[in-house]
Amino acid sequence: MIKCKFQFLIGLLSIVMFYSKVRAQDKVRNHDKSNVLFIVVDDLRPELGCYGNPVIKSPNIDRLAKSGIIFTNAYVNCPVCGPSRSSLLSGIYPSNNRFVEWNCSQDHDIPGVVSLPMHFKNNDYQTVSLGKVYNNFDDGNGSWNKVWRAPITTTEWDYQSKKGIQIFEELNIARYRDAAIRNNNNLPKRGLSFEKPDVPDIAYQDGRVANRAIDELQNFQNSSEPFFLAVGFYKPHLPFNAPQKYWDMYDQQGINLAVNGALPKDAPDAAMFNWAELRTFYGIPQKGALADSTAKSLIHGYYACVSYVDAQIGKVLNELEDLGLAENTIVILCGDNGWFLGEHGFWSKHSNFERAAHVPLIVKVPWMKPGKKTEALVEFVDIYPTLCELFGLKLPFHLQGKSFVPLIEDSDLPWKEAVFYRIGEGETILTNTHAYTEWINIKTGKTYARMLYDHRSDPDENINVCELPENSNIVKFLHEKLTYHIKDRDNLIIR
Repeated sequence: MIKCKFQFLIGLLSIVMFYSKVRAQDKVRNHDKSNVLFIVVDDLRPELGCYGNPVIKSPNIDRLAKSGIIFTNAYVNCPVCGPSRSSLLSGIYPSNNRFVEWNCSQDHDIPGVVSLPMHFKNNDYQTVSLGKVYNNFDDGNGSWNKVWRAPITTTEWDYQSKKGIQIFEELNIARYRDAAIRNNNNLPKRGLSFEKPDVPDIAYQDGRVANRAIDELQNFQNSSEPFFLAVGFYKPHLPFNAPQKYWDMYDQQGINLAVNGALPKDAPDAAMFNWAELRTFYGIPQKGALADSTAKSLIHGYYACVSYVDAQIGKVLNELEDLGLAENTIVILCGDNGWFLGEHGFWSKHSNFERAAHVPLIVKVPWMKPGKKTEALVEFVDIYPTLCELFGLKLPFHLQGKSFVPLIEDSDLPWKEAVFYRIGEGETILTNTHAYTEWINIKTGKTYARMLYDHRSDPDENINVCELPENSNIVKFLHEKLTYHIKDRDNLIIR
């Protein structure tokens, strides 16, 4: 009898605990009670302390990771900032006729589609965009209650050193004065590729973005309305400009060059690119490799910029906590595309190699167990439906991704077999074991180049094994899955 009563009490207690947890989750899921802080960082590689890099100093992002879940295999759907952001914020894959150019417009390419922030706005959220959220700052028409872009205090590209300002101004004076110079695309259009003046954080745009985010959070504390606050940081995008103190965190003598600086063996010509983004900066050769000293300085600058933007993120997260908003705010932090630092002899992105599309993604959901990590494949089109599920919002008809809320709850679940990214005429399918790319002529629809990398034995993609006879079956399988994806992706009808 006593045993039965004890079992009854245990069962009753379990039921009470279960429904208490459900009520607590419902309270946070209720869009009248919870918020979104969406942080996007330009050109951020998934190489941070929390991602196992012992060199990069990123204590604030690492702290966020401990309170949330780390996605170690997250990929953008186009490795260029404009298309990447338009795809993420619309929940739609890029294709041959949408999200193509670096400064593409979501409003132009898919007019009338309800964007992620617009969906929250339509559900009574206050939506605010600070800094670089859309790459095209006029994009997202109707998505925001407020849009704010950090003012430029000196020159374009935000140079703060005397030398940086002088070189930039001299280049542009000459360009506007002389038509021959202005139209010569082989001459640098921008200033120095890096600088390290002894200035405060607020001297650069990201310091001002962080301060504005703090102001907005303080405003939200006094408001009864929930918010969707998007904060876009510019660094570590070129030029690698950061205050001196962040450069001082690293010893350039101890910085190593990429171990795989050679072109991948047997890679097709279609896979090569001349990293034009970096070539437009002063002092960078128009062709050929960089000098080792220049390469080390650029890597040093990239690291400094990561630590600088990490400090700005820390200020925003601290304010979120100090105001008591953290317990009701879901935080998402991601990069907008990968970046090469000399791997394969490449710099910048604009490539179908895996490094160009691989990004960090960290999600903190206050009511879910922290400190998780998942190796499951996820892609940027998945973020929109994920937030919809977390907040109990209806899924718009046009979404092409898959909510990864189940992974946040159970990081070891079996998940997607593949993710997809594209740029130019290159289409890539990436699985847990292989990366396969086809270059398809847009006019004829015929494949004219392809490559395959076995990530089990070659995670850095140093040897193209596409044409080896023993790989014919996997090539056929991946070709079929990629072809199906392209057809399914392009069948989306926007009404």
